[in-house]
Amino acid sequence: MDFASAAAALSSAGQAAVCQGSEGYAASFGGRRTFTLRPAELESIKASLASDPAIAPAYRALLARADQALARKPRSVLDKRTIPLSGDRRDYVSLAPYWWPDPANPRGPYVRRDGQVNPERETNRFDRGALGRMISDTDTLGLAYYYSGDRNYAEKAAALVRAWFLDPATGMNPNMNYAQAVPGRENGRAEGVLDTSGLIAVIDAVGLIGPSGALSADEIKALEAWFSRYVDWMRTSPNGKAEAAARNNHGIWYDAQIARFALFARRDDIARRTVAAFPRVRIERQIDPSGALPHELTRTRSFHYSIYALDAAYHVADSAACLGSDLYAAGMQGRSLRKATAYVAAYRGRQGDWPYKEMKWPTEALDALLTRADAAWGPGAYPRLAAGEMVLRYRPAP
Repeated sequence: MDFASAAAALSSAGQAAVCQGSEGYAASFGGRRTFTLRPAELESIKASLASDPAIAPAYRALLARADQALARKPRSVLDKRTIPLSGDRRDYVSLAPYWWPDPANPRGPYVRRDGQVNPERETNRFDRGALGRMISDTDTLGLAYYYSGDRNYAEKAAALVRAWFLDPATGMNPNMNYAQAVPGRENGRAEGVLDTSGLIAVIDAVGLIGPSGALSADEIKALEAWFSRYVDWMRTSPNGKAEAAARNNHGIWYDAQIARFALFARRDDIARRTVAAFPRVRIERQIDPSGALPHELTRTRSFHYSIYALDAAYHVADSAACLGSDLYAAGMQGRSLRKATAYVAAYRGRQGDWPYKEMKWPTEALDALLTRADAAWGPGAYPRLAAGEMVLRYRPAP
């Protein structure tokens, strides 16, 4: 049997894969403990690498990015120039994205410009840029290892994880006490919890490199313990509690993170409570009967934030599936994720008809969301063009 036939056979078997609590898809995915990335989809893509003209260029681009990641040194919270108020450089520090120096009072408190990101937040004064690079590189390397089998990619992903989480000298403390600070106003805000949302992708990347052994069993346990401590911080700290109470995309992203981090940390009880409350706490309160998300419509980037909130909701639904619950089919008082998805999907190619403010139309983000929707409601549920690397993540199973 040649490679393509073998991969196709694996894909066919993978269609029956079931996410099993904190084990994720490991049992059906050769020990790869993923939660968002599904075996059937990735195996189908892998089987088509050599023959599908839509996949081949995306695969080449992925490997090019992975090769660049191989050449970069691992990032850590020690890279920043700012010393946290705690005096511990292992505490994460970031700047709130939409806050800027006040031209009328340069030495005074920063002022807010919604939708306009202050580029200072990505500089080495803070940790946000380094965190983003670690997340992006780990994610890329995990996918590159899965598709290519090149162990160098797995070893580098493991090195990035060690430097950011596990090394006693460089590992980040599991808190966001000083995240999204606003100079002159707040040393850290509840909104800063959102900065760790990208760690959802890191968890799946760790799963993809699992069979390589690049991270030892003890290191995986230590990483689970790190996320367990972070879950405790999210549940008990003032910033964590305030973020949980948010009634916009921040609240949904809080649920997305704590449910997934708890699953990875093998604390299924916490994840189960989060997904059980989601229909009442998020769907009923944050989606109106038309499918709109009213709290996002007041923003200067209203369409972007509507999609962004739904992206988080899909992550919650994926975690729920691991616990035997179908949030994609859930409805409360005429409100549902399906209706919210249909609401934004109706504006694909019709940006001039969108009746709210939007600074930059997020075509690719919408198509990415609708590609993910295929897994929930069937292939072709919504028209979209799955372009670029998205085809290497989500594809209808054959």
